[in-house]
Amino acid sequence: MKNVLHSAVRDGRAFVSILDIINMRQDQLDESRFVVKFCDMLFRVYADNKMFGDAVEVFDYMEGSGFKIDERSCMVFLLALKRFSTLENCLGFFMRMIKSDLVTVYSLTVMVDLLCKKDMVEDSRKLVDKLVSKGIKPNVFTYNTWINSYVKRKDDDAIDEILKLMEKDQVGYNVVTFTLLIDWYASSEKTTDAETMFEEMHKKGIQGDVFVYNSIIDLNCKVGNMKRAFALFDEMTGKGLLPSVQTYGALINGVCKIGRMEAADMLVTEMQRNGIELNLVIYNTLIDGYCRNEMVDEAHEVLVIMKNKGIDADEFTYNTIASGLLEARRIFQEMNEKGHTPNIVAYNALIDGHIKKGKLAEPKKLRDEMMNWGMKPDKYTYTSLIHGECIYGKIEEALKLFREMSERGLPKSLVTYTAIISGLAKAGRSDEAFALYDGMIEAGLKPDDSLYSLLVGSLH
Repeated sequence: MKNVLHSAVRDGRAFVSILDIINMRQDQLDESRFVVKFCDMLFRVYADNKMFGDAVEVFDYMEGSGFKIDERSCMVFLLALKRFSTLENCLGFFMRMIKSDLVTVYSLTVMVDLLCKKDMVEDSRKLVDKLVSKGIKPNVFTYNTWINSYVKRKDDDAIDEILKLMEKDQVGYNVVTFTLLIDWYASSEKTTDAETMFEEMHKKGIQGDVFVYNSIIDLNCKVGNMKRAFALFDEMTGKGLLPSVQTYGALINGVCKIGRMEAADMLVTEMQRNGIELNLVIYNTLIDGYCRNEMVDEAHEVLVIMKNKGIDADEFTYNTIASGLLEARRIFQEMNEKGHTPNIVAYNALIDGHIKKGKLAEPKKLRDEMMNWGMKPDKYTYTSLIHGECIYGKIEEALKLFREMSERGLPKSLVTYTAIISGLAKAGRSDEAFALYDGMIEAGLKPDDSLYSLLVGSLH
């Protein structure tokens, strides 16, 4: 029956006068249970299909007819409103639930969560105070919602207040409570408090999940206690918990900080063996670790792997590489003296790093140097150089390089087009910028809205 109702509602033609049909037939039914059950089902179907006005009409009908309304159906409707409607509509319906004595601690927690997500924590607490007088008290899920909000606000006093309320109401912690508190103490680098909370969790017989272990492992890595971090790692895997990318990320960061790059390599190998892909954060951690340990070639190798995986370097990546430029230049010179040639990826990284540092003369020297070694600049070399020329307002030089790419048969990426179009737009050369924008679209490249906004702005 419910599937039939769903199909009919989606069709949009069958329920124009459903309540009229119920009204006409109700006096012919031996029992009102059918009508109640049918209305309840219809109420849920309307909620599932986001037909909130129709759902409220069914609710009104049931309320007006004195039918018992299932509080679970109200919960379904409230959750749908929370996801797809406005705060005003949610509060409005919840107030009707209060009036009809249909509120449970679970529906109350839904409203608390919604208000907290809107940064209306104080309003949520007033709402709970209002319902306590009706015998509906907050449970551990309600308290966890408040703790999470205050953690985000970094409000120590408010967190302590909530914990005291939990103690007063004799509400015990669950795994989520412990996770939130351990994560909070860990982020504040309160090692003793975090470890104490972790031990208390064990004493209460609560099985920690991967999120709890990630927090406590990450804390120990940050304070340099790698022995404890790896002991916790062994403990979690011994309990059958599967390490996540965050687990490995914390350990890799920890070993990189103390210069144990061979341990970082082993962890990366283990990650890949377990089918866990490295993310940008871990790639950046490795690059930073190699640069700190004067292993510039290895850092460049990581950069190559990262780009081959389709992961774009961010500002941190480039700043890290740029911070090692002096060391890299020294290594380049040393390699040249020994008859070894740096590869094109190393040159490109060095060129881009100098541009990020605001040095435009050095990248040109590096390009000439790599050409003297018989290496041809590729699309990455040209894109970095074009970006540099545009940054410093040398548009003609940038256009010259852009044309060179075509002459050499090098493909232009979205990054290349964005650099030159942005440069032209900022220089007030809107017609040329729009022409290249059209060319980029014709080439099958799809920019984001920000580039078009920049072009439109250049017209004024």
